[in-house]
Amino acid sequence: MITLTDLVTSLGAGLLRLVVAGPGAEIRDVVLAEPGEGAGQPGDLVLGVGVTHPHAAAELAERAAAAGAEGLVLKAAVIRTSGIGDIAERLGLALVELQPHVSWTGAVWLLRSVIDRGAGTDADAAGVRGTLFALADAAADIVEAPVTVEDAHSRVLAYSARQEITDSARVSTIVGRRVPAEVTAHFRARGVYRRLAGSSEPVLTPPGPDGLLPRLIIPVRAGGEWLGSIWAVAEKPVPPERIRELEGVGSALALHLLHLRADAGLGRRMLEGRLSAVLRHGEREAASALPPGPWRVTVLGAPDGVRDLSAHALVWESVARRAGWEQPLTVELDGLLHCLVSDVGNDSATTPRPGSVRWLRNILGESSPHDRSSYAVMGGLAHAPEEIPRSRGEAAELSRLVTAGRLPTAASGGLIRVEDVWDAVVVERAQAATRIEAGLLGGPLAALSAHDREHGTAHLATLTAWLDFHGDPRGAAHALRIHPNTLRYRMRRLGEVAPVDLSSPRVRLALRLQLGAMGAAR
Repeated sequence: MITLTDLVTSLGAGLLRLVVAGPGAEIRDVVLAEPGEGAGQPGDLVLGVGVTHPHAAAELAERAAAAGAEGLVLKAAVIRTSGIGDIAERLGLALVELQPHVSWTGAVWLLRSVIDRGAGTDADAAGVRGTLFALADAAADIVEAPVTVEDAHSRVLAYSARQEITDSARVSTIVGRRVPAEVTAHFRARGVYRRLAGSSEPVLTPPGPDGLLPRLIIPVRAGGEWLGSIWAVAEKPVPPERIRELEGVGSALALHLLHLRADAGLGRRMLEGRLSAVLRHGEREAASALPPGPWRVTVLGAPDGVRDLSAHALVWESVARRAGWEQPLTVELDGLLHCLVSDVGNDSATTPRPGSVRWLRNILGESSPHDRSSYAVMGGLAHAPEEIPRSRGEAAELSRLVTAGRLPTAASGGLIRVEDVWDAVVVERAQAATRIEAGLLGGPLAALSAHDREHGTAHLATLTAWLDFHGDPRGAAHALRIHPNTLRYRMRRLGEVAPVDLSSPRVRLALRLQLGAMGAAR
């Protein structure tokens, strides 16, 4: 299922803008409005091709709403001059603005591709990638030199077949499918990426260190947004007419890069939807997209300086991808960033598989000495999808303890499993169950607490230390930084204020749980 919000988000603000949200139902098709006929049906997104007058826009909105269509797409100029937004809100019809630079032909192709992808019927993604390679070859023929097509993150999307002129940077780029870090640093230092992001003008770079050949770079843009670029090795000057032809190839590339970005964005949103269903309800059908189990649900702690949850998710996803996990299973739920990792007991490979417990432990081991705020807490093993919600609850429980300062992460190397701290969890659960806010149910603590408040005594602290050290006066006195005789005196006075049978193991356990709950409440 794909909603209009998914559709707009996947294609981006450079193409579409959601003006009126509408009912948020599933979008199944895009249709062109024909004059005098019904404008779509339930599940349709109606395209107002050729609509330029406010009266025509209002009439089309009425027809689309009467037909039960989910939404209407109009050009930006029409929406901004017609007041159609108020009409759409009154009709309960979603309204989408198509940016001025986007042709209706390109919009139809992109919208249908994304909708088909959401319905699982798209066979075009591989075709788009094949087209990128064909365009790279066409660009190489224009400049008579090798070409790569890269996105705005320096990831290589396609490259030409021509290899007669090359350098080590190009070879590393093609083999690694990403521009090497030292080459990226060289171009960044020369301001190349800043110019690509802010201008549509071609960029020509001179030769660089280690035999780096000159490059002619054509930015690829859509609606002012930088989507990627064409990089051509340019040992000899490229005539202006050839550069114009290359810019024409860039215009053709823009739609294809938008398609790929939409495909990736929609795929991510669909994965998040399935992952949420598994984490919340253990849905077996949604779990079909998961790697083999057993699994552990993990809550990822925020590194220092990261407070926004979306930024927190981006940081972790960047770390995961850099460490080899191409599709991290992370999702934001209930104010926490969750991650589902596999925990295969016989994973004895030298290099742990990305997305496994060993892999995550290695990442945290490398980062936690430098950033103590980077941590992960894990629920117990889930051998079946139905057990995943229980693991999620345990991870969330550990996260609350860490946040409250009652579960340190430093000694664990940044990774805590629920079975490693089972005793702390049991005690916390028991203390929570005592519900001291409902009263202490009798016993000595109410009287001791009142005496401490009225007379400045330390009966509660004394009793806590005595219980923690099993009645050993030396250990309890050392913890309180007093003399053992002082501790004995305090215990006698305590018994006079509120007599209590400390010889009973059950009484001692009940008192310690109540004291712990009181301390947590404070």
